[in-house]
Amino acid sequence: MTDSPEAHDAAGTGPTEVPQGGTDAPPSAAANLFDLRTIIAVLFGVYGIVLLIMGLVSTSTEDRAKTGGSNLNLDMGIGMLVVAGLFLLWVTLRPLKPPTPAQVAAARDDGPPAH
Repeated sequence: MTDSPEAHDAAGTGPTEVPQGGTDAPPSAAANLFDLRTIIAVLFGVYGIVLLIMGLVSTSTEDRAKTGGSNLNLDMGIGMLVVAGLFLLWVTLRPLKPPTPAQVAAARDDGPPAH
C-alpha cells in the first residue's frame, strides 16, 4: 500500500489534493531562514540590543553634552529594535513561497535569448 494521492479512493480515505508550490504551498523553513529580510531583522535586532544596553548602562553627562542633551545610544537602540520588529512582521505576513514546477519551466523557456 502506498501513500500517494493516486492510491486513495474518492471515499475520503486520504488526501485528494497535495500542494504543488506557489501560493498553495507552505513556506519552507530554509527559505524563511535565509530570507534576506530575516537576516536584516536579526542584524538590526542585535545592534539594537547592544545600543539599548549601552544607552542604559554607560551614558555619561559628557556623552549627553556632545549630543545636545539626548541619549542617542538609547534612542537609536529603540529605533533599531522597532525596525527589526517591522522586518519580522513583514516576513511573517508575506512569507516566501517556492515556485511551482510550471513556473520554473516557464521561466526556463522564456529565458533571455541566446547570442
